[in-house]
Amino acid sequence: MLSSLYIHVPFCIAKCDYCDFYSIPVKAGDERIGRCIEKILCSTEAELERFRVESIPSIYIGGGTPSMLGAQRMTELLLGLSGILSRRSIPFHPEFTVEANPESADRDFLSCCRDRGVTRLSLGLQSFCESTRRQLGRAGESAALSRSLALASEFFPGNFNADLMAGLPCQDEKELLSGIGKLLEYAPSHVSLYSLTVEEETPLARRLSESTLSLPPAEEADRIWIAGRDALEEAGYEQYEVSNFALPGKRSFHNIRYWRMENWLGTGPAASGTIIDEEAGTGVRYTVPADLDVWLLGRGAEAAGELLDRFTLMKESILMGFRFIEGPDPFLFRCRFGLDIEEAIPGTLEKWRRRGFVKKNASAMTGEGLLFLDSFVIDAFNELESILPAGCSGSVPKIPGGSHGRIF
Repeated sequence: MLSSLYIHVPFCIAKCDYCDFYSIPVKAGDERIGRCIEKILCSTEAELERFRVESIPSIYIGGGTPSMLGAQRMTELLLGLSGILSRRSIPFHPEFTVEANPESADRDFLSCCRDRGVTRLSLGLQSFCESTRRQLGRAGESAALSRSLALASEFFPGNFNADLMAGLPCQDEKELLSGIGKLLEYAPSHVSLYSLTVEEETPLARRLSESTLSLPPAEEADRIWIAGRDALEEAGYEQYEVSNFALPGKRSFHNIRYWRMENWLGTGPAASGTIIDEEAGTGVRYTVPADLDVWLLGRGAEAAGELLDRFTLMKESILMGFRFIEGPDPFLFRCRFGLDIEEAIPGTLEKWRRRGFVKKNASAMTGEGLLFLDSFVIDAFNELESILPAGCSGSVPKIPGGSHGRIF
């Protein structure tokens, strides 16, 4: 079987106020870091054996903040992975991405990554504005961003991504465009431009409810993001997914596999994996418990499995596939479900095509159509529900995006 691999490093220096990913603030000497690396390696080998993986086209180490492991711990992790793949005779020529934050992505760490097989760096910048970073509880100072970008361009020339965000506190269109201008001086191959989403139970949500912090109004946040999109496109970066832009030939292959609902394994606390049975048009998703200490002890830490029946998988294929500028893969869709996308949701496609938001000759959103993807997906799900056999409605995946109908 062919499957990508995601590894979740659950540690960070400080948790940002907007973050709802599972992570634990720790100091560099915390003894759980070494134990976690050992457990990740053991779990990875067990999952490769369990699912009889023969080829890995992409690896992604995310978090948390993988760069806070430092060069020594990252070397342990990368050498361990290399040893596992070598023992199992699994080809080791994938796209291999590691996430890093500016405050911990030093020269030794980047050198270790480059020399041990990592091919792509993803650098979390979010904002160049010092006041915005303080409002978000973001670690590190804005002055460090340029140093980090210079190192990224030195160690991963022509193959690094940078994350920016729109709709942030103290941000306007001018501030975002200034940040994009500074970023492009270092020639990243890929830029992710996300719109801030306020997740429940985060410090950001509590501060907003207490009126101790304010964000740009929704329409202004939209305008800020669109200005950023236009600036990136003018600089030669193609928008190939809702929030992702790349120079020619520099798309994130690993993330494309998510959007196409292709196999991936996940290891580390809170990681999930999804394995598709292409012939049956069904899948299995498992999620590792989001509790580091329980996971390390191994008691009650088994990954919980969830069956994706045919209609649930069809919905997820539409939800994820239409994020991609080329739409769901038509060959995969036909093989899995025995019908074409145009046969599954003809009314939805025709309705949105008349509006100019679906391409004329493809089952895919236009660039402007991506702004309203959540509304399109609601229409698609409603149409699917109307044609399902009685008693077989499937579960409904969560639709991301704001209540005002736009999704970034």
